Amino acid sequence: MRTHRPRSSFPPVILATLLGLVWVGCDETTGPVATISPGLTECGGSNVFDRRDFSPASTMIDNRWMPLIPGTAFILDGVANRGGGLLPHRVIFTVTNLTKDIGGVNTVVLWDRDYTDGHLQEAELAFFAQDDEGSVWVMGEYPEEYENDVFIGAPSTWIATYSGADAGIILPGRKKLESTSPFLQGWAPDVNFLDCGRVFSRGGTVCVPYSCYENAVVIDEWSPLDVAAAHQRKYYAPGVGNVSIGAVDDPEGETLVLVNILRLTPEELAEARKETLKLEARAYEINDVYRHTAPCR
Repeated sequence: MRTHRPRSSFPPVILATLLGLVWVGCDETTGPVATISPGLTECGGSNVFDRRDFSPASTMIDNRWMPLIPGTAFILDGVANRGGGLLPHRVIFTVTNLTKDIGGVNTVVLWDRDYTDGHLQEAELAFFAQDDEGSVWVMGEYPEEYENDVFIGAPSTWIATYSGADAGIILPGRKKLESTSPFLQGWAPDVNFLDCGRVFSRGGTVCVPYSCYENAVVIDEWSPLDVAAAHQRKYYAPGVGNVSIGAVDDPEGETLVLVNILRLTPEELAEARKETLKLEARAYEINDVYRHTAPCR
């Protein structure tokens, strides 16, 4: 469920120096594993991934502000400037009934489609899990890029625990919601991806075309690697999830609001499963990092 991934123009080695990385070990499969020195990044050190924090029920994501129920599709409409001015923008998030083991944690597989002016721009597999304290984590992403509806590659793929990539929290559990300290939302040095988040506000009301919601949680997101210093504000409604995305000082100007929630029929869910597995088949063909993962099931 990622809609904003600023990238840095710095090469990974220079980036490591700028961010104050320390090399903490070596894995015979993935090579050196990098972690960020606490206090040397805006993302802080408030969350550290540990597979022992996840029970076998990690795919049962029932966080009050981000429940992910298989067979649910969320449709958000808005605008974004991807180089041709502000154009109509639509994102469809589908929670599949597939799971995938990443770094010893069982995750739910989301299939996302991103359209600009009616044309497919990105199709993504994203992997989410909930820890025992109720925080929802992202464990990796395989975002395919398209130009004029034609596949052109997936250069921004990252998988937690491989090539130094770290999982991140998308939405904190109830206890962590009481803090406004920044938290890591994901770190993948090989693709120059680093996102931070923090709780911006709680308890407000948000209205979108689909409905109005009280007691919303707003997460402020940004990347220290983004020279434009852009932020996104994501509004989460209890019992629903992400219902609105706003832009702050963002040249891309991406804004989205929830317009519909679909409960897929068994046939529609089977078709979503089929399309998800099709993306995964290509991921295994073209991406070295993805090949380290176990197949979806």
